[in-house]
Amino acid sequence: MSSEFRLVPAPNDGASKATMKDTVGATGLHDTMRFGLRSLAAEANGRNPLQSRLENWEETQDSLKLNLQRNIYGLHAPVRQLMERRLVSENPHMPGLGNVNIHLDILMGRDETLDVADFFGGALDVESGPLDVRGEMERRRRILQH
Repeated sequence: MSSEFRLVPAPNDGASKATMKDTVGATGLHDTMRFGLRSLAAEANGRNPLQSRLENWEETQDSLKLNLQRNIYGLHAPVRQLMERRLVSENPHMPGLGNVNIHLDILMGRDETLDVADFFGGALDVESGPLDVRGEMERRRRILQH
């Protein structure tokens, strides 16, 4: 939890990429002894700066909310919320129902949003047959089945 009030993620994620211009020696060729083997895949698949910002968007917004809570309510508020998130994320889910954690969604503020995972992530397989929660619990707890 940093003390920055950043609305959008930083433009650079701190990872610097050495290009061919940076690794050229005195002869005009790639200096393998200093910079290692040349990777054409890394040069061809350059990342767009917007991509790193989008990947860090939720983390930056969460950090901003926690910093605002700390300044308004004191240090206990973000610590309590982070503790609640950790406790809820460690909660064992009901077997056979997928990996849906509505408690964590509420604490993160994602309970009123719809994502692709809400539709396709927890879909039950129709061919698997009826849901046998008791059998799943017995297998998970290693209880003998009669």
